[in-house]
Formats: sequence, C-alpha cells, structure tokens
Amino acid sequence: MSKIYCPLNYTMKLIGTKWKPLVLFHLLEGPVRSGELQHKIPEISNKMFTQTVRELEKDELITRKVYPVVPPKVEYELTKKGRSLESILRSLDLWGKEMSAF
Repeated sequence: MSKIYCPLNYTMKLIGTKWKPLVLFHLLEGPVRSGELQHKIPEISNKMFTQTVRELEKDELITRKVYPVVPPKVEYELTKKGRSLESILRSLDLWGKEMSAF
C-alpha cells in the first residue's frame, strides 16, 4: 500500500504548534536576540522556548548565531525556507485582527 502524501500535513508538522508560528512571525522583521524574542512571547516558558527554537532550527526554518562575547549573545533569524512562510503568517495575523473586532 502506498503512503498518501498530504502537503497540509507536512506544513502542520513544521509549524503546527502553539508557539512556532509566533516565533516565526516575530522574526519576519529580521534577526532578533534570544531574550528579546522570548520577551515578545511572554506566555512561553524557558523550556518551551528552547524546545521550539531547536525544532525550528532542525527543520531549517531559522538559524541561530552565537556571538563570542560575555555575556553570550544569541540571535535567531529566518532562513530562506522560513521566510517563504511570510504570506501565511501575515494572513494569520490579519485574520486574528479582523476576528478580534467581533
């Protein structure tokens, strides 16, 4: 029996958690330091933030750059693959704005 391929299933595996779309959305404007990115999502715990960015990095949607300074400076940035989600993320943001007006 052949496996049925579902593009939406693939997409949801990459970005279909509570936190991934938020992290990706906040990176649309460019590189963001780790602490600043986490501050933009106040409800996320340290553990979930770390797990989320690691998964996004593993899936090649973001990159992590560590600067050799004290204290450590870490920045996250969208990859080309991550940036390709921009229209989807902006559409979700717009939909949320429109629905919150009800």
